[in-house]
Amino acid sequence: MKVVVIGGTGLIGSKVVAGLREHGHEAVAASPNTGVNTLTGEGLAEVLQGAQVVVDVSNSPSFADDDVMEFFRTSTTNLLKAEAEAGVAHHVALSVVGTDRLQGSGYFRAKQVQEDLITGSGLPYTIVHATQFFEFAKGLADGVTQGDTVHLPDAKIQPIVSDDVAAAVARAAVGAPVDGTVEVAGPEAFQLEEFIRMGLSATDDPRKIVTDPEATYWGAPLEENTLLPGPDAHIAETRFADWLAQQR
Repeated sequence: MKVVVIGGTGLIGSKVVAGLREHGHEAVAASPNTGVNTLTGEGLAEVLQGAQVVVDVSNSPSFADDDVMEFFRTSTTNLLKAEAEAGVAHHVALSVVGTDRLQGSGYFRAKQVQEDLITGSGLPYTIVHATQFFEFAKGLADGVTQGDTVHLPDAKIQPIVSDDVAAAVARAAVGAPVDGTVEVAGPEAFQLEEFIRMGLSATDDPRKIVTDPEATYWGAPLEENTLLPGPDAHIAETRFADWLAQQR
């Protein structure tokens, strides 16, 4: 099966490509680095020739509200149009658990537009909703640091390692379209404060961490369970503490 992976040279995409190839599929990494640009349409028609499945794990190079909205709207529109013309049978996209509950954030408003374009396209599709990645603990902390203090909402999170996200996306790619959303999460729920503390402690980061009722998550206010998956989520096996130990 030929599977084109948009964003196939990034963190998740490269792992999806490797996993599909290990199982005998023709997985093609498509990104501006390989001559495929979903914003301009460059290379799309060519790379989609003969493809049965397209996986979109691309992300905006800028997270400014207007930039990220333009990226997901334009990129997704161009990609879906090219897929329809090429006769692609299954569109798989990676998105985020709780996207519809995080609309106070410009990033998640843009992800919702992406999802709406997919669901309204008429193409068979599967949207994979993943929780926050282990690898992004530091980046999350950086985004809410004031001085030497990390300000976090009082909420829970159920993070997952990128390897397990990639495996879930690859499973969706070789499966039948569900014309809906599937969720994947790590095996443990933490308070955000605990998750970030563990991540920063592993690298001897000295920043102070506080729970702040005014703090947001990428600009969106949180309820306690906003970031948690539903009861039907696929639960991956890799534990955060075990992953941190491997990083050391």
